[in-house]
Amino acid sequence: MNAPTADQLPVVVIGAGPIGLAAAAHLVERGIEPLVLEAGPTAATAVRDWSHVRLFSTWAELVDPAAEKLLAPTGWIRPDGTMYPTGGDWAERYLQPLADVLGNRVRFGVTVTGAARAGRDRIVDSGRDEQPFTVHLTHADGREERITARAVIDASGTWSVPGPIGADGLPALGERAAAEHISYRVPDLTDPAVRARYAGRRIAVVGSGASAFTALASLADLAKDEDGTYAVWILRRGIGAGTYGGGESDELPARGALGLRAKAAVEAGHATAATGFRTEAVERSADGRLVLVAEDGRRLDPVDEIVVLTGFRPDLSFLSEIRLGLDERLQAPTALAPLIDPNVHSCGTVYPHGVNELSHPEKDVYLVGMKSYGRAPTFLAMTGYEQVRSIAASLAGDQEAAERVELTLPETGVCGGAGLFDDSDPDSDPDSDAARSGEGGGCCAAPTTLQIGIGAPAPSGGGC
Repeated sequence: MNAPTADQLPVVVIGAGPIGLAAAAHLVERGIEPLVLEAGPTAATAVRDWSHVRLFSTWAELVDPAAEKLLAPTGWIRPDGTMYPTGGDWAERYLQPLADVLGNRVRFGVTVTGAARAGRDRIVDSGRDEQPFTVHLTHADGREERITARAVIDASGTWSVPGPIGADGLPALGERAAAEHISYRVPDLTDPAVRARYAGRRIAVVGSGASAFTALASLADLAKDEDGTYAVWILRRGIGAGTYGGGESDELPARGALGLRAKAAVEAGHATAATGFRTEAVERSADGRLVLVAEDGRRLDPVDEIVVLTGFRPDLSFLSEIRLGLDERLQAPTALAPLIDPNVHSCGTVYPHGVNELSHPEKDVYLVGMKSYGRAPTFLAMTGYEQVRSIAASLAGDQEAAERVELTLPETGVCGGAGLFDDSDPDSDPDSDAARSGEGGGCCAAPTTLQIGIGAPAPSGGGC
């Protein structure tokens, strides 16, 4: 039997989230067969983990055009474009139907454990570009499998690798030992078990982005019903005009409202801030509660629980045999990094980009979606949809379409970047510290979505 030619092999897409499924839709539109590999049991498994959180973006900005074309013949009805969905809405009303229409092109319960050039580790040059890729995976029952692919699109996101408490980017001393009292996600206080965990407790919230705003606002609401509930907000810098984001000046109204709610929580006495606090250790008090210790020796009063919202990172472990070109700071593709640097850019000031900015020394390997942004927090779903449209065009040999920009992003004004690390007076540079320090998971990153007002009961945090 003859081995299949490169054109007959599928393009493996890692992750059945918003961008992975959009990549599959664009490949199908181009006549290229995708194979989407998802570790979870359903589409958008990571999105479902924050199903209680509402996005910054409206439905009009969250549905990919190629995906909508696939869905239209099924009778799918596009949700009202002016509404802000929760993560659960996004998964159930759009992403799962999209996976369903893709059918057996999407496989669930399979974890990618490695990707490489067939017969070539990362050292070997000879004949490298002519070889297909091998993708190794493990099934939920432990079975192992190897798939041959013509290209690899990694849309696995960053949700599985949250940032630690330690200000040096590593777990604080004692952080692992205290794991049962530490969460790295925005708590869902509509869940009775989660609500009971935090009700009447003193909680440290570590982080300065939209996720932290969401947690502070939600805990403040809980404090109104449950006496003794109190939040201690841990900030690695000082408080200034930009600490709470753009407020009423933010052109993403839901995001601006979230910052105002966090500010109200502090002003109402439901939370206090510990500023310039760079955590070095988590220790136990005499009664077994947790004490945060800063690099400068300061010790906070004991807390019962810690909510760590310091951003997310890409898991690059299964790509160790692939030749990636990554920025040394952001862990994003080298050509993309200057365009998304959170010290300079917000969601709306990131120039739309595609195959050229996402290419690596290894031909036909692409990191897309949140994973392409590495540690930068300013990702929009629309940006990801444009990424995969461009990549699909390039794989189809349509370089003109691949290099053509087909997306105009809304100017999001004050989304802002990280600014100077030690700037304790954000008023001195209104642009550099306009929204957050970059610790909080992203002005538009899926895991930190948001919505305040607009009549919705769900908490909000920082969504695409």
